[in-house]
Formats: sequence, structure tokens, C-alpha cells
Amino acid sequence: MKFNNIAATLMIALSSTTVIASSEKGLSIANKIDLYDKGWSNFSAKLKMTLENKEGQKSLRSLKIKSLEVNGDGDKGLISFIKPNDVYGTKFLSFSHVNKADDQWIYMPSIKRIKRISSANKSGPFMGSQFAYEDLSSFEVDKYKYKYIRDEEINGIKCHVLELYPNYKYSGYKKQILWVDNERYIPIKNEYYDRKNELLKTLHYNNYVQYLDKYWRSMSQLMENHQNGKSTHIEMSEYIFLAGFTAKDFSRNRLSR
Repeated sequence: MKFNNIAATLMIALSSTTVIASSEKGLSIANKIDLYDKGWSNFSAKLKMTLENKEGQKSLRSLKIKSLEVNGDGDKGLISFIKPNDVYGTKFLSFSHVNKADDQWIYMPSIKRIKRISSANKSGPFMGSQFAYEDLSSFEVDKYKYKYIRDEEINGIKCHVLELYPNYKYSGYKKQILWVDNERYIPIKNEYYDRKNELLKTLHYNNYVQYLDKYWRSMSQLMENHQNGKSTHIEMSEYIFLAGFTAKDFSRNRLSR
């Protein structure tokens, strides 16, 4: 019996050590993702969004985005809808944060009103797409707990594979599984699992282009929802870095202008 107890104690100790090592390696990789994408300051870009239902019917939207890097906190982002006419003038403003819930607002020109997105509703779909409001915030290391799973090659790219567990209590996800290029430290694929821990959707990052000899941006992204059969395809273009934006360009008061 004593030997059995000793063996059981050793197994528990080894298991705990493995979990700690996995968490530390996962956090180390996450810190590199963050480090490799620091210093871009601000940018603008154009975006084409294609919504597709499970019958294959498509609808197109044109948007403009602006983003501002914030030292010591999450980034600020502004999305403006250009086409079609029924969404023209709609604007979405997001202030990402590290240690508290993100601040998000949407302006609807049809009702001439700025609506705040509540913390409990950030798992809802953004403007009919397969992206949730919480998907639109910037990546901040402290928003998650991490677990390194394995190394794996995907689409000819050698990747680290991580599990991410959100610290945000209102998150719509139990976890995410992220494939990270182990040279450039950029995301290649992300699986999202719902609160029942069932696969909900997968985001594929394609066609990376490098800007300012440092910053990689995916020019084509596909979000597939495995539970409702819908998808959203995003195509980026006309990136302009160091566009001169300041915090004033991301003021809530400017949404209705």
C-alpha cells in the first residue's frame, strides 16, 4: 500500500509539473506574438466583407477601418460601413483593454443613436456576420490563460498549437485553439469552442503581406460557423501605416458626425 501511495504521489507531482511547463511555454509564445507586433502606431485600411448563408447566398459589404495602438492598454478601433445603402453610415468603435471589459459602441444612422454594447452581449454576432463583438478587440496577453499543446505543420507552415482560456467572464467561448507560425509568430488558424466545449467556428488567416519590413497582415480571412453553416469572408486592401491618427480620431462623440 505504501508503494502504491508513493507511486500515486509521484504521478500527481509529474502531472502538475507538466501542466506548469505547458502553461509557461504557452504564455511565452503568447508574449512573442505580442512582442512581434508592437510599434505600428496607427493604420487605416479598406475591407470587403462577404456574408454567405448555408444555401450559398451571398451579400457584400464595404467598410473602412482605423486602428490606434495604445501603450499600456488595448488598442482603439473604428469601423465605418460604406456599402450597401442599408448599412451606410453605421460605425463601430472599440476600446480594447487588458485587465477589464472592453468598451464598445455602435452608431445606427437609421435611429440616429449611439448604443453601448453591454458586457453580457459581446458574444453576439457583429452586424449579421459570423464574427462576434468580442472577436473585434485587439489581442492582449493578459486576457487569457494559455496551454501549449504541440507543434504541428499546417498548410506547409510549422506552427505552435496553443489553447487559450478567456479570463473574461462573459466570453461566449470556453476556449480557443490557436495555430501560430513558429517563425513569424502570426496566427494561421483559430478554432473557437462554445460554452459547452463544442467546436463553434474556425477562422482561417491567409495571404499575409509584410508592412514596414516588420508587421504582417492577413489580407484574406475566412470565418466558418460549423453549427449554422454560415461563413464570413474578409478581404483587406490599401493598408496605410503611420496615418497620423490620434486618440481624438476615436472619440465617441465623433460617431454621429
